[in-house]
Amino acid sequence: MNLFKLGLVVIGSLGLFWLGGCGSGSEVGNSSNTSAASPSESSAKSDDVKSSKGGEVVESGKYHLELVPENENSGTHLDLFLQKGDNHEAIPNAKVTAQIQLPDGTQKTLNLSYDAEGKHYAALLPGKATGEYQVKITADINGEKAEGRFSFSK
Repeated sequence: MNLFKLGLVVIGSLGLFWLGGCGSGSEVGNSSNTSAASPSESSAKSDDVKSSKGGEVVESGKYHLELVPENENSGTHLDLFLQKGDNHEAIPNAKVTAQIQLPDGTQKTLNLSYDAEGKHYAALLPGKATGEYQVKITADINGEKAEGRFSFSK
C-alpha cells in the first residue's frame, strides 16, 4: 500500500512539472533576453503587466515601456511611453531609438522625440505596407539602457 501511495505522489509530481512547463509555452518561443541587432526577435513580456494606454507592454529592469502604434493617412504614428518605477513616472530626458523591420524585411531606424504635453516619445513611420512589423526600442536614460521588442500588424 505504501509503495502504491509513493507511486501516485511521484506520478502526480511529474504531471505538475509537465503542466508547469507547458503553461508558459506560448511565451517561451517568443522570449529573448539577448541584445541582437535584429528586431525580428521578441522580448519577454510579463503577463501581469497591465497596459495603461492600450499598447504592448515590456518591462525592462526598473523601466516600463509601452508602444502604441496608430494608423494615419501618411503612415503609422508610434507613441512610446517610457516610465520608471512602480508609480510609472514619465522619463523626459532619454535618447530613444526605434529599429523597425518592415513586412518586406527591410530595416528602418527612427529617433523618437519627447512630447512634454503627452508625456511620451513619438515618431511617424512613413508608408502603408501591410503585414507584420517588428520593432526594437532602445532607450538611453542617463547612461542606463532599457530595451523592448514589440510587434504590430497593419
